[in-house]
Amino acid sequence: MFAEPSLTHRREDGLDVPLLLWRFPEPLLAASSAVLGGGVGIREWLINASVAMSYARPDPEDHLAALAAGLGLTGPGIGLLTGVDVADAVHVRDGDVQVHATVGLGAPIRAASEESGFDHRPGTVNIIVWVPQRLADGALINTIATVTEAKAQALADLGLDATGTATDAVCVLCPAGGPPAAYGGPRSHWGAPLARAVHRAVADGGAVNLATGRSWSDRSGL
Repeated sequence: MFAEPSLTHRREDGLDVPLLLWRFPEPLLAASSAVLGGGVGIREWLINASVAMSYARPDPEDHLAALAAGLGLTGPGIGLLTGVDVADAVHVRDGDVQVHATVGLGAPIRAASEESGFDHRPGTVNIIVWVPQRLADGALINTIATVTEAKAQALADLGLDATGTATDAVCVLCPAGGPPAAYGGPRSHWGAPLARAVHRAVADGGAVNLATGRSWSDRSGL
C-alpha cells in the first residue's frame, strides 16, 4: 500500500509555507516530468510544495533541492511545485491504484495553439499515481500518456477548452521489483483504474478550484 503523505511546512519570507512529503518505506521505480528528479529511475522520496502565485524563481530545481535538504531528505527523490494550497490535495483510489492530485486551473491552455513563449504561471495540475505492480519500461511510459489523456478528459467535462496548464507535472510510481506488467494504456489492467482515478481527482479538485479560485496565495493574503 502506498503511504499517505505528511503535511508539513517550511519557513520562507516570514511565512509558514505548506508542502506534502512522502518518505517511501523502500525505493520505488518512478517515471516523472518533475523539474527535480524527473525521468525514469529509482526514487526514495517525493515533495509537492506550495508557492505564491507570483513565483518566478529561475532556479526551481535548486529551490526544491534546498527544500529537500531542509527536511533531511537524502538520496534520489522528486520535487514538484504548485500555486495551489497542497492541503487541498485530492486523494482517489480505484481498486489498488491511488492518485494524489493538486489541481490549479487559473491559467488553462490548449497544448496546440497559436500562442508562443514560455508561460510559467504556477497554477499547475500535479498528479501523483501509485500502481502496486512493477511496470515494464514501455508500460511505465504509457501510463504517463494515460494520465494525460484522463486529465484532458476531466478538463473537457469541467467545461474548459483546455488540455491542461503550461506547468503541469506527472509522477507515476510502482514497486522496483517483481514480475512486470506489460501494458499501461487506458484499457490495460492497471491503466483502466488509473485513468478513472485521475479523471475523478482532476474533476473533483478542478471543480473546487474553479469555484473558489483557491490558491495558497489567496489563503495567505498575499
